[in-house]
Order: sequence, then C-alpha cells, then structure tokens
Amino acid sequence: MDQLKPSSVNSCPLTPLTFLERAAIAYGESTSIVYNSTTYTWSETFARCLRLASSISSLIGIKKGKVVSVLAPNIPQTLELQFAVPMAGAILNNINTRLDAKTISVLLQHSESKLLFVDYQLYSLVLDSISLFPSDVNPPILVLIEDENSVSFSRILNFQECSYESMVVKGDSNFIWVRPENEWDPMTLNYTSGTTSSPKGVVHSHRSLFIITVDSLIDWSVSSRPVYLWTLPMFHSNGWSYTWGMAVVGGTNICLRKFDANVVFHDINKHNVTHMCGAPVVLTMLANSPCAKPLKNPVHFRTGGAPPPATVVLRVENLGFVVNHGYGMTEVAGVVVSCIWKPKWNKLPANMKAKLKSRQGIRSLGMTEVDVVDPESGVSVKRDGLTMGEIVLRGGCIMLGYLKNQEATSKCMKNDWLYTGDVAVMHPDGYLEIKDRSKDIIISGGENVSSVEVESVLYSNTFVNEAAVVARPDEFWGETPCAFLSLKMEVKQKPKEKEIVDFCRERLPHYMIPKTVIFMDELPKTATGKIQKFSLREIAKGMGSLPASRM
Repeated sequence: MDQLKPSSVNSCPLTPLTFLERAAIAYGESTSIVYNSTTYTWSETFARCLRLASSISSLIGIKKGKVVSVLAPNIPQTLELQFAVPMAGAILNNINTRLDAKTISVLLQHSESKLLFVDYQLYSLVLDSISLFPSDVNPPILVLIEDENSVSFSRILNFQECSYESMVVKGDSNFIWVRPENEWDPMTLNYTSGTTSSPKGVVHSHRSLFIITVDSLIDWSVSSRPVYLWTLPMFHSNGWSYTWGMAVVGGTNICLRKFDANVVFHDINKHNVTHMCGAPVVLTMLANSPCAKPLKNPVHFRTGGAPPPATVVLRVENLGFVVNHGYGMTEVAGVVVSCIWKPKWNKLPANMKAKLKSRQGIRSLGMTEVDVVDPESGVSVKRDGLTMGEIVLRGGCIMLGYLKNQEATSKCMKNDWLYTGDVAVMHPDGYLEIKDRSKDIIISGGENVSSVEVESVLYSNTFVNEAAVVARPDEFWGETPCAFLSLKMEVKQKPKEKEIVDFCRERLPHYMIPKTVIFMDELPKTATGKIQKFSLREIAKGMGSLPASRM
C-alpha cells in the first residue's frame, strides 16, 4: 500500500468548467437558454463560450489570474460569461447591478479589473464610475453587451470592435480552454452584497465551486433536464452555483432581465418551469401579487437569507410552490444548510409544516461540519431549540479568504471554523434555526430580543407586506425594538401605530414588543433582496432615544 500514491492520472484539478464540455455532448441538442426570442442549445452555448474565451485571452493584459468583471442583469451573456471568463484563465468578478457609480469604482480599483463586460443599460453608470478613477490608475477595457432591444447602441458609441457579439464571432472555435493547474487556483471574486456598508471581496477556488455546484444539486434533489427560471441575480454568489449546475443536469435556463411578478407567473406557465430561487422577499412579492393564481404544476422554490415567515411560506405553498429553505453566504458560494423534509411531517397541520419549513435544517453533503457554538468559549450550545449561539462551518466549499484583507480573513476563519456572525439555535432533532445576525440582536433591559421572532409575528398581520425590526436607543431600557413596515397594496386605510403594538402585545413577551412603528412605502433592500437593516438602524438612531417615561 505504501507504494500507491496520487499521480497526474487520479489527481486532476476539480473545476465546474468541465460541466459545460460534458453538457455539449450529453445534452447537445437540448435547449440551454431561452430569453425573449433568443434560444440556444447546450452545444451552441459551449461553442459560444469557447470563442468568447479565446477572444478574452487574446486581449492585451488579460493574462492568467487577472480579474475580468461583469456588470449585467440575468441575460444569456451573463450566463455565458460564468464559463467563458474562467475558461480564458481569468478570475470572474460579477458586480451587483444595483450599486452606485462610487461603489462600482471602488470595487473595480480594489480588484484591479482589467476588462469589464457591461450591459448597454448600465453603460452610463460605468462611465461615471470610471470618471472617479485617480489619474494614475488605468480603467478596465470596456466590452458592450447588447440585446435584441438595444438597437444599434454600439454603433452610436463606436463599439463595433469591442462589442460582446463581435468577440464571440471573432473567437477561435478550436480554442483549448485554460484548465487550472491547481484546483486551489482562484476562479471567482464576489463582493459581499450583505447588509453592511463595507463589502469584502470573497475569493473562491475551482475546487470549492466544483463541490458547491454538485452539492447544491444533490441537496435540492434536482433531477435531469429541469426548467430553471432566473429570479435570483446571477451576480449573487454566481446564482448560488446554479449557473454551472444547470449544465450538470442539462437544464433549460429561462433568463429574465428584471423581476416582475406578473412576468414570472406568465413564464412559469409558458415554459413549464420546475425550479427557481430567490430571497424571502421574492416569496413575499409572489404571495402578495395581484396576479397570483394557483400554478398548473408544482414549482420547487429554494430560498435563503433571512428566515421566511411561516405565514408567507404557507401562502406561496397554497399557490403551488414547494419551498425549500436553506442557509448560505457568499463565503461558502451557495446553500450549505437546508431543511431536509421528513415524510412524517406531512401529517402535521399546515401552519406547523410552514413553521418547520422556515427552519434552516442540517448540513449539506459538501459540508464536513456545521455547529452552533458559544462565540466566546467555542463550546456547542445545548440542543434545546432555545439557547442561542453563533453558526460555525467547516467544509470543502468555504472561500480561500478575502482579497487584500488578511485581518478580516483571520477574524472569521479561526479555530478550524468559519465564524459566520449568524445567531441560531439547535433543536433536539439536530435541525438548526437562525434567530438573527449577531449585530441585529436587540438587548433590551438585559434581555436578548431576536428581531426575526418579532418580524415573524408582524408578518402574520394581514396588513403587513414587509417587516424589519432594529434597535432604537432607549433612555430606560438601553434599546428597544423599532419596527419598519410596508403595507400590502390593497390596504386602503393605514393602521395606527398603537394597533400594530397591540397586535404584537397579544403574541409576544412584553420586552419583545416594538416600542416604535414606522410605516414606509417600501423597505430599502440590497440587490439580493435582503432588507438593509444598517440603513434602518441609522434611521432609528437618528430619531434619538425614547424617553424613560415611555416604559
């Protein structure tokens, strides 16, 4: 046995890029992409990606390991670039399309991006961001992405020589794509969208992305040839790895330039959609849409982020969606904890089933270990569903680290764990349930208030469309819950603050009841649908402390 060792035969670097090459053979004639009147097969997608990778690698300055950025919505070109950029040996950097020019400028400079593919609708935004570059810093080369609705936009801007389609046409169809020399080589750079004001650049290897892609398909039980509707931004952790995953199973990608509930319901029926993903806010928008009607066939919906309120889960499942709730973050490239459903739960009442589905669940196959620990001692919390601690992770799909930020990397990757900053409990059955982000816990009179629990109660109010709870300074209690609400469109008469407070008083312990209620037309969100609690905290803080007399 001592003579048996790894060799070049059995230790080839893992990379999800091989999935496309396989799909071109196994599913060559099957539809890969549908967007308006545009349709491609998997063999055509592979050929286009090869030619595009060839053109990228031929550009001056685009050497192996350099960063190539993409600023575009969920269109076919964005999907192709998830393969083509790393196939050229470059590192793929998807940029949040909802960022402002200043932030985009900072990210382009921080990543030292050499090439930027930009959608025609975002071209002026990019020009503004580049205008903010220091005079001694070279901006990236721009490549314009058009679609059938842009109508000679490139000719107006003289982009004929460096447009997306021209690069595809001029590329070498026999190009030998660049395989990683080592599976630990960086493949993607994604800046955390998060709810913090200081994004960090998460670097993932070919190995971690191979593992999370396969893991996500198995964990969600995605069968062969699904029809996947892109309601999740591809720029968010590469669409939770399903950008590459659909190639594994020969799926059809239905692309959407922007989310519209009416269009979503139309496309679900038109294309016989089987799967889709999105933040809990997408579930809320679908549930509350005036055009919501029962689906002809079940649609599997994977959600992650803030725990979806049980009432929202119940509503969308009544429409025909089958909700799978998971937990992940940019640092793990996808969903690594999910609520694996047990057949015995089918016998429970609907409200109890919805509550169970709002739990995050157990580790995926690609995770070695998941635990909830006391952040100070590192000791596992009691499995009682009550004792809160921090979620820690260990496994093959965890990031290499943060780009140019060793301090932040060391802070979260320590003691053989990735410390997530998310607060959760562990139930006796081994299922994990998130209670909050550590910074979102409200400490009122010495009691820990889970904003998620208060929000869950608020979502059960028939008037409420969206709810977020943050801390507001309080002269007596230190801080107290402050609720921000948007109301459903059909609400004619806005409820009073006291009505909401009384509603909570009937359902929550006294220390968890919001002392302040603010109504807004729409709550501020990140590009991935997460409510921007840091913005709401600033508003609550700016309101000043509640006087001690309001105990």
